[in-house]
Amino acid sequence: MPEISRFLGIVIYMYYREHVPAHFHAEYGEYTITVEIETGVVQGKFPRRALNAVLDWYVLHKDELIEDWELVKEKKPLNKIEPLE
Repeated sequence: MPEISRFLGIVIYMYYREHVPAHFHAEYGEYTITVEIETGVVQGKFPRRALNAVLDWYVLHKDELIEDWELVKEKKPLNKIEPLE
């Protein structure tokens, strides 16, 4: 599970054996969510504050997430993305 970012106790990652639509995963403690990159649709459950942080980060880094998704499809190393500050 290649980690692409980490902030506020949240870990963001993508798997190499993924399926469409383009998405990323986030973990916070025992919580996990999946976020579609094109739409921002969230599946799973997160505490409200952590979810807001992930969505704020997603908006700032959507283009970089699309680039990493292309790398996933090619099975190439992923680029790290700056954490939310």
